[in-house]
Amino acid sequence: MASQGLVLVTGGSGYIGGFVIAQLLEAGFQVRTTIRNLGREPEVREALKKLTPNLDGLSFFAADLTRDDGWAEAIAGVDYIQHVASPFPAVMPKDENELIGPAREGALRVLRLARDAGVKRVVMTSSMAAIAYGHGGSRTTAFTEKDWTDETSPDTGAYVRSKTIAERAAWDFIKAEGGALELATINPSAVLGPILGPDFSTSILLVQKLLNGDFPGSPRLGFSLVDVRDVADLHVRAMTSDKAAGERFLAACDFYWVEDVARVLKADLGTQARKVPTGKLPSWLMRIVANFDPVIKGVAFELDKARMADNSKARTLLGWTPRDVRQSITDTARSLIREGIVRI
Repeated sequence: MASQGLVLVTGGSGYIGGFVIAQLLEAGFQVRTTIRNLGREPEVREALKKLTPNLDGLSFFAADLTRDDGWAEAIAGVDYIQHVASPFPAVMPKDENELIGPAREGALRVLRLARDAGVKRVVMTSSMAAIAYGHGGSRTTAFTEKDWTDETSPDTGAYVRSKTIAERAAWDFIKAEGGALELATINPSAVLGPILGPDFSTSILLVQKLLNGDFPGSPRLGFSLVDVRDVADLHVRAMTSDKAAGERFLAACDFYWVEDVARVLKADLGTQARKVPTGKLPSWLMRIVANFDPVIKGVAFELDKARMADNSKARTLLGWTPRDVRQSITDTARSLIREGIVRI
């Protein structure tokens, strides 16, 4: 089969990046990917073999979001870039600029080099974090791509601010000095789905902690959920469709409270979910725990807030048809058990 073109995927060792690479290879594209340390290439290849048997069209380049080294070589001659790489630690750093700097400067570095190299389009992985925060308490209407997070609001954290600032900077660059370069952004909500190994979305920690019985009850936290396979599919659609240039796309499906996720695990996994809590954790108690637990502290501002998303733009404009997130929850859990991350 003739190549459909050459695509660079940044952050090939990451969770979303791996699924994007596999879907591009399956669609007939040649793929380059960047990882910070080329010593990880065999490990990344092994993980990708779980998704696609044919990795002949894949090559690796060393590059880091915080440095210029390696980027020009990785980008030379490519038709499209999937800029997926961006830091998302489970524990937020004391200095939020450790997140904001690499996210913003990394995006601008890739966009500048893409413009100079004559790349047709960059698809950038942003986040629902750049859309649905800083708007006060729970909102009865769903968020759309027209909404932007107010990163100056206390209803945000370091990660939310980093994604918002990076995406704004990207659109400002395209408008001011992008030339012929096209940009589309994908804004996923909390990403679940089967894992390929120890590198997976921070969102999956929720399912892991529920299965491990780490919570005595379900905190009043909720998220719009989406499957990693559908997020990757939307990245590819946004790259190949003429309608996607200059557009943002929410990759988000149904809103679930943690207790809803727990209920799905109990119903679908039976005895394998025996440690999953059945009760609730009051928010006042979670706020106290947040003073001692850095992971809880990073999401304490989310307590009791419902942020629902309208994905009709991606469905209508690009024909995106995401799967039922209940299946995503179950597939996440089964893969955590299969990979030995959770021991039942």
